[in-house]
Amino acid sequence: MTTSVAEDLLLLLLDDASGAPHGSTYLVPALGGALLVELDRAGRVEVVEHGGLLRRRTVRALGTDAPTDALLAAAWTEVAHKERSPQHLVTRLGRGVEEPLAGRLVEQGVLERRDDTVLGLFHRTRWPERDGTREAVLRRELTSVLVGGARPDPRTAALVALLHAVGRAHKVVDHQGMRASRVRARARDVADDAEVAWAAKAVKDAIAAAGSGTYVGGV
Repeated sequence: MTTSVAEDLLLLLLDDASGAPHGSTYLVPALGGALLVELDRAGRVEVVEHGGLLRRRTVRALGTDAPTDALLAAAWTEVAHKERSPQHLVTRLGRGVEEPLAGRLVEQGVLERRDDTVLGLFHRTRWPERDGTREAVLRRELTSVLVGGARPDPRTAALVALLHAVGRAHKVVDHQGMRASRVRARARDVADDAEVAWAAKAVKDAIAAAGSGTYVGGV
């Protein structure tokens, strides 16, 4: 059980040269969504549908022991603490995970860490790419699905769904002459059919709520 989806998502959301995220406003819920995806794929969480007038979903932890991976263990423990909506959880789970995820990619030789200050006052860490092999493979797989029309495996479909939720799916592939609108439409179809479409929707809803000033935090 690994955080490979979260690592790959972060890799695709970082600018290769500067190491800065393409969109800092959506990075937290996006990474939180990726951790939920990993827990779901491993059978460690389930979505509970609540009926009644206010139809809603909550996420429940499964199992009695936390996963062995440290980041997933922390995410699973947070879910196990209390059933909450997917939208709420993606924000909770995504806080503070950029650095440890990037650190793993540094250890693998994929990224490098650069620390500096802004105006000589504010510390800043960036993660420029060191070895582009892993990202190149990812982009080829995504291009095959979004442009070539290949059938995605569940993991690739999950990655497409998360990228689509933050409006980046069409940005990470070679369009090969295809119009961007068609690539976006294909990404939407893949995202809608993904087994973890609920998690990607939670990311999109959390971003929309943050933009409108709606509070989605809490305990």
